[in-house]
Amino acid sequence: MARMHARKKGKSSSKRPFLTENPKWVPLNKADIEDLVIKLATDGNNSAKIGLILRDQHGVPNVKLATGKTVTQILKEKGQMPKLPEDLGALLKKVISLSAYLKHNPRDLHNKRNLHLLEAKIRRLERYYKGKGAIPESWKYTLDRAELELSR
Repeated sequence: MARMHARKKGKSSSKRPFLTENPKWVPLNKADIEDLVIKLATDGNNSAKIGLILRDQHGVPNVKLATGKTVTQILKEKGQMPKLPEDLGALLKKVISLSAYLKHNPRDLHNKRNLHLLEAKIRRLERYYKGKGAIPESWKYTLDRAELELSR
């Protein structure tokens, strides 16, 4: 499939091996992994970073195979989920930094276009998450609201 904002095709990539059960060599059991996920979340890591830390530092190749639940499901059960979804929060951070840059460099048309494309992505995600119920129906994207949400 073609990219959204570029006229290029994507690159093919390798696939993870198809596994149906947790490997026997994984050193941690289900309870240990869930406790570690909660500890890493309270330290301020997002779910993608938690998965990387578990893989690289603790030898857990796949949290879902080891526990039967994804990292976000574990966080949701324990009440540790952030108010905004991660992808929306990352885009809001990017928009804030780019708009601060554009205040000092208003003639940078390339990055002005990038700001418009980012805002379009945010609006699409906003519509998706409202339909899914992940954000309230009254939530509306503005730059001031993005700065307010991320300052919390």
